[in-house]
Amino acid sequence: MRLIVLSFLISCTNLVFAQDTFSIVAVDDETGEVGSAGASCLDDNQFPGSGGAYIISDILPGIGAIHTQSFYLEGNQANARMLMEDGKSPAFIINFLQNSQNDVENNSAVRQYGIAGFSSFGTGRAAAFTGTNCFDYKGQIVGTYYAIQGNILLGPEILDSMEVRFLNTNGTLADKLMAAIQGANVPGADTRCLNEGVSSLSAFLRVARPDDAADDLYLDLNVPFTPFGVEPIDELQTMYDNFLSTTATNDLTDPKLINVYPNPANTELYFSWANTELPAGSLLTILDATGRIVFEKNISENYEFKIQLADQFVNGLYFYKINTKTK
Repeated sequence: MRLIVLSFLISCTNLVFAQDTFSIVAVDDETGEVGSAGASCLDDNQFPGSGGAYIISDILPGIGAIHTQSFYLEGNQANARMLMEDGKSPAFIINFLQNSQNDVENNSAVRQYGIAGFSSFGTGRAAAFTGTNCFDYKGQIVGTYYAIQGNILLGPEILDSMEVRFLNTNGTLADKLMAAIQGANVPGADTRCLNEGVSSLSAFLRVARPDDAADDLYLDLNVPFTPFGVEPIDELQTMYDNFLSTTATNDLTDPKLINVYPNPANTELYFSWANTELPAGSLLTILDATGRIVFEKNISENYEFKIQLADQFVNGLYFYKINTKTK
């Protein structure tokens, strides 16, 4: 019955991308976090609506992460997700996907996959696959709880650098993933981007906590495209630094203490802190993805604060911080 359902899914899709990508998936068995990061010379300008490299990432909070790259097909990604939801291990899923009979187009030799997830005991495990017909340089590195993979690369040094940075960075899973993707921040890491002097055209970083909803991750940053000659990994680093500055410096930003809703919002946005005591003079600041301040307001006595989203709030990603220090 499972195979029949999978066959139905793959027969309904024809989205194809000849994608050259470097990426990493990983899990943290101490925190239960699942992470995913990558970059590519595919961007949202070339394939509108793709989100650039972001399209390859599929995160299942508390379960694992899947990257489907090199001639991406939505059906193959859907099949991998269903198997992971069914409790199958990364190795099992990879064995399934690399069999051409299970490929949407019976051509697994052009695909590349990286998968990381948790065992029934909560320990990390990972697996990867690189088809023989992926474009050189192609390769993969698999650790106990992470998988790094890429194609159309300058050479194996790109993947090696990503692994070294990942393993030797102290901090959270997000810190390690950001460091890993910085390991590929060299011109032409993805060789089709060499003429622009950048590593890639798009990049992303995503981390899910165990209780996150699949469509509302703790960290979800994406650079879908960049102007000519602008490095997307640098742009991603700026977004990540802004994220850290607005969420990691004050315990009051813990989502268990401060409730922000609805998310996403259209016309109104509420901040609620009924179980949290804010000192007089506390300052709420909202910044856009570039770090520009778009809203500031002194808040303290009220236990709920509402913002009418006016013209300064265009569609996009925003961060907030609450400064409780008073003069």
